[in-house]
Amino acid sequence: MDDKRHFVIDFDSTFTQVEALDVLGEITLENNPNKEEKLQDLKELTDLAMGGKLAFRESLERRLEILDAHKNSIPELIERLKTKVSVSFVRNEAFFSEYQDRIYIISNGFREFIVPIVKEYGVKEENVYANSFQFDEEGNIRGFDKENVLSSSNGKVELLKKLDLKGDVYVIGDGYNDYEIKAAGLANKFYAFTENIERGNILDKADHITPSLDEFLYLHKMNKAISYPKNRIKVLLLENVHADAVAIMKNEGYNVSTISGALDEEELSEKIKDVSVLGIRSKTQLTAKVLKNANRLIAVGAFCIGTNQIDLEECLKKGVAVFNAPYSNTRSVVELAIGEIILLMRNLPDRIAEMHNGQWNKSATGSFEVRGKKLGIVGYGNIGAQLSVVAEAIGFDVYYYDLVEKLALGNATKCNSLKELFEKVDIVTLHVDGRKENKNMIGDKQFKWLKEGSIFLNLARGQVVDVEALKKHLESGRIRGAGIDVFPKEPKTNQEEFESPLRGLPNLILTPHIGGSTQEAQENIGNFVPGKIINYINTGSTTNSVNFPNLQLPILENAHRLIHIHHNKPGIIAHINRILAAHDINIVGQYLKTNETIGYVITDINKEYDNEVIKELKGIEGTIRFRVLY
Repeated sequence: MDDKRHFVIDFDSTFTQVEALDVLGEITLENNPNKEEKLQDLKELTDLAMGGKLAFRESLERRLEILDAHKNSIPELIERLKTKVSVSFVRNEAFFSEYQDRIYIISNGFREFIVPIVKEYGVKEENVYANSFQFDEEGNIRGFDKENVLSSSNGKVELLKKLDLKGDVYVIGDGYNDYEIKAAGLANKFYAFTENIERGNILDKADHITPSLDEFLYLHKMNKAISYPKNRIKVLLLENVHADAVAIMKNEGYNVSTISGALDEEELSEKIKDVSVLGIRSKTQLTAKVLKNANRLIAVGAFCIGTNQIDLEECLKKGVAVFNAPYSNTRSVVELAIGEIILLMRNLPDRIAEMHNGQWNKSATGSFEVRGKKLGIVGYGNIGAQLSVVAEAIGFDVYYYDLVEKLALGNATKCNSLKELFEKVDIVTLHVDGRKENKNMIGDKQFKWLKEGSIFLNLARGQVVDVEALKKHLESGRIRGAGIDVFPKEPKTNQEEFESPLRGLPNLILTPHIGGSTQEAQENIGNFVPGKIINYINTGSTTNSVNFPNLQLPILENAHRLIHIHHNKPGIIAHINRILAAHDINIVGQYLKTNETIGYVITDINKEYDNEVIKELKGIEGTIRFRVLY
């Protein structure tokens, strides 16, 4: 143990995920009619002080005035804060126990709620430095001890001068006043803690950005609750994936960064160089060129159904497992399809536009019920099959066509060819995948098979329809209404203009690829995909991977797990076992699955190994990737 190290840790938004006074505001302002406005004022005052833009004492006085709190609220505040301790602090409780003599909680918050929280983690009460409330005779919080240096700006610096800690001092915090300790020459390094909040002007001043306590402990070679440095796993999430996904991966200890839009090939080729896990939706193209730079990539999450935007074969060759969410937004797409069909059958897109232009056109001409109409579904997978059931329930006669033999649900009728389906139905809706063979599968020839006055929907993939041919048949009237959600060329961000020859056509619903964009679907996807990736990283299980051989593995207990990904060639598993036998290592479990490209071998061993074993296993001819779980 290094007796010269001291650790100065902030409380609000560092030890806990939240600002304690904001939580106190939630309690004391519960029945206040101006609650939301006052809570926003609290947050703004906190951010100004933490960013060094407002004198701390002024911020504190104004916040307490807004709170109008009573001492009776403090016990409830403590209970709430106990559930809001930062996740990486909770899983590293051993650190606080082992280094309790040299851990100092130094906060501009208040002892009344800080001490009960940190004591449960082994922090000594005498090592907690914070402000104290002042109460009136009725127990109302009326102020704070103004003699306490922590009640004023630069208070942490003044306190550290008094403490006069001998040896190396490391500061972990999220605010400007934490940085000031280092700036005053009282600490060796300032670590900007970003697990809960990122303050841009603080990050610029940090010696090191610390996305979790795991990162700090890893850098200082100290005890960790985790068996390998999860904080070294850098996750890049693009295209506004759901906040749940970000939270889940941060809580797991990963170093997570997000970008709201898609990246083009050149941008992603640069960004991916040090990324371990990539999360994308439909706009980002993960090409072979990009993957050449992805030397640290372990897994890819497609936060959507389709994976045609990902070069699955190249990922496989590099030993990168890909996971998607095949069921999570099914219902959302189905509901959009049903809604658009009803709108189009009633000519509502045109009626709505006319009303906005002041035109009153009350007429039943060209307006029909959907009951008894023939709905043709192209692609009878998860979405097509569920659409079949819902459509039949509201009165459609359902027909479907799929290249693969699929069992009809309910009273749906299978068609033997695309031509048969197109000629028979009143409405066609596409629900096929984006494989190369499906490019322009619907063009002029196919549209000519349709009945005059048909309805057409594409909520599947933009490239499966020849847009110019669709435009031609919309203008001729063969297709009297269409709903299009996907396009061959789509903007990468919401700031780019949408360009298409379909703009301005009558009785046409154009939507910006939002078939699966509901709160429920995105939440489902945001929870499903990270779970699969984390399970793969933690256990090696590849269940639901779209490119890897699927293996469901037991939880690792009292063993080491060796994961070997290799080109599918004979003799590799025998080679692995010979190496282990030569080093007198006993195998307690072994699992193997292959596909045409790779072999995936999991070996559990119950004995410590040396680096020579790892070197030999990595050196087996045909090895693509090797890693160890503890």
